[in-house]
Amino acid sequence: MDNRFNPVELTPRSRAYVVRENDLGRGVDIMSWDVLGGQAPWPMTNVRNLHLPQWKKLAALPENRCIVPLTEFCEWTPQSFDLGDGKKPCKGEMWFAVPDQPIFGVAGFWQTTAKGNAFTMVTCDANPLVAAVHPKAMITILDPDHWDLWLRGSYEDVVALQQPYPPHLMTERGPVFPTRKPPAQAAML
Repeated sequence: MDNRFNPVELTPRSRAYVVRENDLGRGVDIMSWDVLGGQAPWPMTNVRNLHLPQWKKLAALPENRCIVPLTEFCEWTPQSFDLGDGKKPCKGEMWFAVPDQPIFGVAGFWQTTAKGNAFTMVTCDANPLVAAVHPKAMITILDPDHWDLWLRGSYEDVVALQQPYPPHLMTERGPVFPTRKPPAQAAML
């Protein structure tokens, strides 16, 4: 299998690093971001209801848990912006980070699919910072002291860790529009 991928930006069905444990100990693996491996009409990138049977079976078994290392994550703005470039208004990207953890860990699950190993991130209620942009949910950022508990704890431990990260420990930047150039910049090219 070709393990080359873009480590800068994670998109649905793309590949990324995950941290997981097996009989040999803790290590880094590369998996696709779609825990169902293309078996659904859209990629299954996030899981929230850990009580549903299909997710409880993953949550209950430590061997199916993983941690997804990220430097920041993105949510789209609810409103569109007119960038003055003559194109249709578009939504912006809002980026969230954890400054005291340049690489932070997100709770996840993985399983082997027909297309290889694949993972999903676990979501939870949004904290006030993220809720201003995406009120429905946010990814479950784990405190580094909880990594062992996530990877080895009981099902009840996993459910208890599914909590919003404290907003005062996070930053946001944006909106940014990486696929669009302002008119003055576009004219210079």
